[in-house]
Amino acid sequence: MERKIITTLDGSTTIHLPEWDEQYHSKNGAIQEAYHVFIEMGFFYFLNKFQPKEVSILEIGFGTGLNAIITLLESQNKNISTFYTGVEAYPVEDSEINQLNYHQQLKVSEEFFLILHSSLWEKTLKINSNFDLLKRKMFFSEINDKNQHDIIYFDAFGARVQPELWTEEVFQKMYNALKVNGVLVTYSAKGSVRRAMQAVGFTVERLPGPPGKREMLRACKVG
Repeated sequence: MERKIITTLDGSTTIHLPEWDEQYHSKNGAIQEAYHVFIEMGFFYFLNKFQPKEVSILEIGFGTGLNAIITLLESQNKNISTFYTGVEAYPVEDSEINQLNYHQQLKVSEEFFLILHSSLWEKTLKINSNFDLLKRKMFFSEINDKNQHDIIYFDAFGARVQPELWTEEVFQKMYNALKVNGVLVTYSAKGSVRRAMQAVGFTVERLPGPPGKREMLRACKVG
């Protein structure tokens, strides 16, 4: 499948799949979307509500590593200990990673960004004193974590092109993977997605979406 590096409206890059008319991040701003959906509505929300000293995050769709590098930066800023697990079945190629401009846009060392991708799969790596990374090369359907994570970044390709990633079966796995009071955030606001989340026990709320998108969803595993 053809893949192209494109520049989104906030100046940050992403990978576009012309055959699907789908991209890894929003055309309206890759970094803006990541900050709004996953950091502000997920990471910051959980920190502000529960004031933890450490958090465990599961990312569904590690992809370009954008959500991971931003979480690393904000873990440093907040002085919070973060254990970050990124699941990806089809890792992005090195040639594509080298064309992404996230380190320039975020004003961070390129080394920090590249080490996220060069680190070995299935092996925990301490990036710095605030951030441990574990990458797992597997399909989402193979996840069997139980009561392990505080936050899930659900950043799979959209239900329009991969509906099998947005089913009750998948969200049951997400519910099981979260600790009590854990939260899942996603850019999607489809009614079918919301109903699938509710069917497995999540309490779901619609929230204002990132630029170019009216709404998004946050699902909570209420104790």
